[in-house]
This record gives sequence, C-alpha cells and structure tokens, in this order.
Amino acid sequence: MTSAVSRVPAAEPEAARRHFAGRLSLETDCADVHAALAAGEADFVLLDVRGPDAYGRGHVPGALNLPHRQITADRMAAWDAGTLFVAYCAGPHCNGGDRAALRLAELGRPVKLMIGGVTGWADEGFGFVTGPEPGEPA
Repeated sequence: MTSAVSRVPAAEPEAARRHFAGRLSLETDCADVHAALAAGEADFVLLDVRGPDAYGRGHVPGALNLPHRQITADRMAAWDAGTLFVAYCAGPHCNGGDRAALRLAELGRPVKLMIGGVTGWADEGFGFVTGPEPGEPA
C-alpha cells in the first residue's frame, strides 16, 4: 500500500538541494532575524513594508517603515548598493512583502523575504515596539 505522501516519488537529492538552497537564498524566517538582531549581528536592513498606521501600532524592533509603494531608486540611494534588505508585511495573508522584494530586486538590490511577517513574529512569541524607531520621523 502506498501513502499519499509517497505516491509521488521524492525528488532526486540534487534537485532537492537546488530547490531548498534557492528558497533559502530568497527567504529567511523570524527566528533567524530575531537571533541576528538580539546578537547585534544584523548585517541587513529590516523593512516593514506595511502602511505607517500598521507600523505605528506595532513592528519588529529595529525595522524601518518603508511601504512597498514608496520603494524607489531615489529612496534606496540612501543605502550602499550591496546592502541586504529583509522585507516583511502582515503575514501569510498579505503580499506586501513579496511586492517589496520584487521591487527591490528590480532595482538591483539584494533582498530576502521574512516569511511569516508580523503574524510569524507573534507566533514565535517575539515582542513588538510601537511608534517610530529612533531617528525616524514620527
């Protein structure tokens, strides 16, 4: 008897390696972002790409608010060309993070999506801050 799991054979190991390596080059998760921030090892710029009201109600500590519709070449010129950006939005029900990541890639910027967004961050039990980050306009 064959289960629904094994009815379609697993990919060859090399195909699986390429697939999962590709996914990890495009995505990161909330736990890895949290660990990097907590260790002071954030070698990326974390972008909350939701609107300012949602951002102000609660965002990942250290995240800058840059709604995906405001990602332009002029705006991104504030960072070196090789800066890695990690974008997130509300969560799996929202495609704002994907829109931001696409826009950043179109501008030639290295980018990853923080899968899960705000929902994933909360699910992990990590805290939020309210209001603007230091140095950001209120």
